[in-house]
Amino acid sequence: MQIIFVEIKCSLGESYRVAGALVEIDGVSEVYSISGAYDLLIKCYLNADADIGHFVNEKIQRVSGITGTMTTIAFNAFS
Repeated sequence: MQIIFVEIKCSLGESYRVAGALVEIDGVSEVYSISGAYDLLIKCYLNADADIGHFVNEKIQRVSGITGTMTTIAFNAFS
């Protein structure tokens, strides 16, 4: 299992619509509105053999209203 976080910039006024579209994508676990340079943060769980670049390019970046993304790959969760 691979865990990635993707920060998303949206066109003005599109954050809620984009968030609604993202929660419908298989592999997207959580969608958060955030402050700062990006509008949304999504947490995704992908199969170990999944191509992260393909997932982000084909599934995430194609959502209308997204103007930019930044992907972070998570290695370990600490508790």
